[in-house]
Amino acid sequence: MTTTLRPTGPIQRDGSGAASRAYDVCVNGRPVGSVLLATDPGAGPSVGYVRSLTIDEADRRRGRGTVAALAAEEVLRGWGCTEVRTSVPADATAALRLATALGYTERGRTMLKELPDSPPALPGPVEGRPMREAEFDAWLSGAIAHFAEDWISRGVPRDEALTRSRTLHRILLPEGLATPGAALWCLVAGDTTVGHVWVAQREVRPGEQGAYVFDVEVAEGHRGRGYGRALMLLAERIAHAAGDTLIGLHVFAGNTTALSLYTSLGYRTTHHTFVKQLL
Repeated sequence: MTTTLRPTGPIQRDGSGAASRAYDVCVNGRPVGSVLLATDPGAGPSVGYVRSLTIDEADRRRGRGTVAALAAEEVLRGWGCTEVRTSVPADATAALRLATALGYTERGRTMLKELPDSPPALPGPVEGRPMREAEFDAWLSGAIAHFAEDWISRGVPRDEALTRSRTLHRILLPEGLATPGAALWCLVAGDTTVGHVWVAQREVRPGEQGAYVFDVEVAEGHRGRGYGRALMLLAERIAHAAGDTLIGLHVFAGNTTALSLYTSLGYRTTHHTFVKQLL
């Protein structure tokens, strides 16, 4: 039997340049599942996404998902993609095994926390305040460079990685500090700024809006003193003030220190994100 992908409609494009196309997974022409393929200009034109690959219950455990995933990679190659990413629910054991078997490498984890009824207190002699305009440009320059390093470490040329990072930050912060739904705050100990956190509103669970921690960092020379935990508590306070009941984030694979901190604060893994280079 032959497993193929059949488009259900034309390629869809939005105002940002992102493209997506839905397909039926077919066996000898009979639909047995579906998959959505996409690109995102914030990640660069060479990055493709396999989203919501599903096989009907009656056709599972017959290799349909494996063939469909490989066929999806071929489609993305045809779109000019050299890298594919996907996100797998933490409780989807079979899908996690499939991703590993097909050569995908865990890139990180999406984590989520239900916020308590009352905002947490900040520990010790620290306080939070909104980032000032005079601080924003320096922060943005550093954030762009830092985010680009992830692509550079995976072989993307530096100029291209920096362009991708600038594009992404421009999309997420089109009005800088005045961007609706975005909050950039500093953590201050005495007269010293010891860290910052960037929280924004977005969909953190299907159909549910919440707060999302895009960036959190303790300044060099101030690490190992509990300021990371204080910054995450500050993020919760920002979320509470905005009326959110959920807060989410993404942590890169290998960052065991951050993973331990988030777990200790009550975050749980909802999805594993994977990446694969298309040769």
